Amino acid sequence: MQVSVENIGSLERKVHIEVPETRVASEVSNRLQSMTKTTKVQGFRPGKVPLKVIDNRYGEQVRKEVIGELVRKTLVEAIDQEKLKPAGQPLIEKIDDTAGKALAFTAIFEIYPEIILKPTEKLKFEKPICEISNQDIDGMIEKLRNQHRELKSVERESQKGDVVNINFEGFINGEAFEGGKAEKYDLELGSNSFIPGFEDGLVGRSAGEEIQLKLKFPKDYGKEELKAKPCEFKVTINVVNEIHLPKVDKDFVKKLGLNQEDEESLKLEIKKNMEREVELSLRQQHKDMVLQLLYKENKIELPRSLIEGEHNRLKDELEKNLKNQQGIDRKKIASESESVLIEQAKKRVSLQLILAEIIKLNDLKADPKKVREMVEHAASGYEDPKSVVDWYYSDQKNLAEVEMLVLEDNVIDWVLEHSNVVEKKCSFDDIMNKRQTA
Repeated sequence: MQVSVENIGSLERKVHIEVPETRVASEVSNRLQSMTKTTKVQGFRPGKVPLKVIDNRYGEQVRKEVIGELVRKTLVEAIDQEKLKPAGQPLIEKIDDTAGKALAFTAIFEIYPEIILKPTEKLKFEKPICEISNQDIDGMIEKLRNQHRELKSVERESQKGDVVNINFEGFINGEAFEGGKAEKYDLELGSNSFIPGFEDGLVGRSAGEEIQLKLKFPKDYGKEELKAKPCEFKVTINVVNEIHLPKVDKDFVKKLGLNQEDEESLKLEIKKNMEREVELSLRQQHKDMVLQLLYKENKIELPRSLIEGEHNRLKDELEKNLKNQQGIDRKKIASESESVLIEQAKKRVSLQLILAEIIKLNDLKADPKKVREMVEHAASGYEDPKSVVDWYYSDQKNLAEVEMLVLEDNVIDWVLEHSNVVEKKCSFDDIMNKRQTA
């Protein structure tokens, strides 16, 4: 077999393959010979059909089958011989299978790029860390008290910290605008939930009052059509409510579904819960941080076929997510999302290659114990956890995805361990707020 490789691009290869006619003829002959023993032909006893009869009847069909199989088989042999790593399905073209001549064909495909990673010790990370303080615990207790607060109407003027029940409607140039109207809306004064001036304008008011507020939307307001626009709101105060927070006692603890007997025990339990939340949040933030920097610092030329494959997967995901949503223009959203999906596909493919290279260079493995823990955690949310665990372990294909997730975690840990890391102390609120806005 003769093989030649032509570079037709930085990652594109054209492979020319010639298979000797003797190999083709031998394969065809062997196939026909075996058919003489199994093929039934009228006028001949089973197993006694002459080779010439089989050749006349089936020779052309058998040759086509042999050619197809040899093309696939010899392409694999050629790729292995030339130590090529195809990144996509080869395109077969120009098959010359003229009888009496060598079988010749050409295959075109992309190869995986050579990946040279930036030395890990040159990567710099600012790693957020968090220790739960007494102040964090007290703040959480206040949040829990607020979640169980009671509103009691009062016969006085409103103050900051009160909750007023209002009807309101907004206008721009005398015209009502979309989303600017509500009835029986509870607004906590001082919460900064509305645009500047709105809540201040409702302080010192009484139930039954009608107020007109002339305001202006901020320049950075979320809706483009309202940015920096002068506006007027007509507001009616229905009720002025005072907030009453529950005492931290046994009754309050029961409302939280806990069994602690005193405030100190409650604080310890809350601290444990907060530590679990912080651990999960920090783990995700560390992972996002590492992946982002690996992507930024390691630029790789990507095979088009891999980008296209990932892009198609992302499009399928988007279509599934949009399928059951009513009142939206799916085609418009899909069109507007196209460039974003392509960039996401490039990033995903890049990171897949980078992580695979780190795994290979450092011989990282998925710890079976951690795989088991992840499987059991995933199964715990089902009615019959054991059957779910058994399903994962019944087939290596089922387990492969979990193993990859564990391996990905191993990469994150390895990179952090071998890079230049500076720890940054953060409060509980900082950590959790970052998770919500990520």
